[in-house]
Amino acid sequence: MPDPALFKKLYKILTWTSLAGLVLTLGLVLKKSPAPNIPYDATAAARAEQKFEAADRAKAQGMTSEVALDPSELNSYLKQNLQLQDNSAPAADPTTVAAAAPLSGTAPQQDTSSATPFAAVAGADQPTLDQVQSSVKDVKVDMDGDLVKAYVVFDFHGKDLSLELDGHLSSEDGYIKFDPVAGKLGSLPLPQSTLEAAVEKMMNNPDNREKLRLPPGVSDIQVQNGQALVTYK
Repeated sequence: MPDPALFKKLYKILTWTSLAGLVLTLGLVLKKSPAPNIPYDATAAARAEQKFEAADRAKAQGMTSEVALDPSELNSYLKQNLQLQDNSAPAADPTTVAAAAPLSGTAPQQDTSSATPFAAVAGADQPTLDQVQSSVKDVKVDMDGDLVKAYVVFDFHGKDLSLELDGHLSSEDGYIKFDPVAGKLGSLPLPQSTLEAAVEKMMNNPDNREKLRLPPGVSDIQVQNGQALVTYK
């Protein structure tokens, strides 16, 4: 006959082990990972604008052109064009990609309690990119070879959390495509299967699909040799 005292002891051990694991997981999630060190260049934003203007002129003349942005230029351009959450405003109940980083536009005023990077990774109801953007407070993007490394700080019920996503950026059938290879929520590494499922759900969300279409005149976006390359038709 099994010893009841043994079962009781095992139950206590399992309970405390589970609790310790939960505390450790929460601690890792709440501990923001360090942001990438992007060199500051006061002229980077102006250089990026000049490159896009030159590409527009070439396109108007019927010529194919390519814009190459280094990390400083890309981050300066994103900072100028992304409409991120106003840090002086009350924090919304807030989800990526990182996928929302290249997009701009005013986020709608609506309930975003499930629209967080955490919700997307956890497999909850899938948010739209507008909802994602409404909770994002900072975005930094680094590039290493053909790998894009996105660092996002977002508001989750008044607490700043960080999300890191590494992956390959490309285009397919006229739409932006992102293939994740690694990620962290805070300092907690995320399983590859979880990342792939979250990105796939967000990309396939009908509300997001058209926002991921390449801009008119752009035929391809990718990362090569530590630079973002935008090819114009």
